[in-house]
Amino acid sequence: MSRLAILGAGVMGETLLAGLLRADWDAADIVVTDRRPERCTELVERYGVSAADNASAVGEASTVVVVVKPQDLGDLLAEIGPVVAEDALLVSLCAGVTTASIEQQIGRPVAVVRVMPNTPAQVDEGMAAISGGAHASSEQLAHVHSLLSATGRVVTVPEKYQDAVTAISGSGPAYLFYVVESMIEGGVQLGLPRDVSTELVVQTMFGSAHLLRETGRHPTELREMVTSPGGTTAAAVRTLENHGVRAAFMAAIESARDRSRLLSGG
Repeated sequence: MSRLAILGAGVMGETLLAGLLRADWDAADIVVTDRRPERCTELVERYGVSAADNASAVGEASTVVVVVKPQDLGDLLAEIGPVVAEDALLVSLCAGVTTASIEQQIGRPVAVVRVMPNTPAQVDEGMAAISGGAHASSEQLAHVHSLLSATGRVVTVPEKYQDAVTAISGSGPAYLFYVVESMIEGGVQLGLPRDVSTELVVQTMFGSAHLLRETGRHPTELREMVTSPGGTTAAAVRTLENHGVRAAFMAAIESARDRSRLLSGG
């Protein structure tokens, strides 16, 4: 198996690292870097991988995964650009950064694949969308698909859709947590103990998602199964519609899409 470097050992970097090891990657094939030496030491002790400086890690790697903040990417690319191998694959998990921008900053043809992951990857239930740059081959895309499959599901999309992906699955967990938070508070307002309300809401969310995936039924159909005419659910849904919740969600998703476009310079 080829050597893989993970540059940036924050939450998402560690999430990918742990997922790969659970998927039977050899720790000896993975090297990590981070601006904080103590963080590298922590991961070396926890996972048995090696650590190095950015240039050394990239010089030995056939696949380089970049997991840093977008504002830090320019300096990192300037540092590693001269040592990226001609046939290396550069995988970017930097939100809002286009493959064309990375290619331009490297200054020579390099295979780049852009990834938009999400936080459920921490429990191997992530949703990642990948897009290839101008020099990425189908085989390299398949390789990245395999990497990200260690932490959940993966789809390949044209890069023009990445802003929409960011708004849906990238930011999506926050929307759902917002709904869960609101439902828990609603239960508390109705007199339920907070721990009971939390258990009711979390399992309801989990079970509903599982039902949606396993049955393959349209969400409207499943909602109507719960909504008896003149019943409690019908009253609740009517209130949601009266408050424009559906329109608010759509507007929120458009706002996230627009912000992603702005960050990417689109």
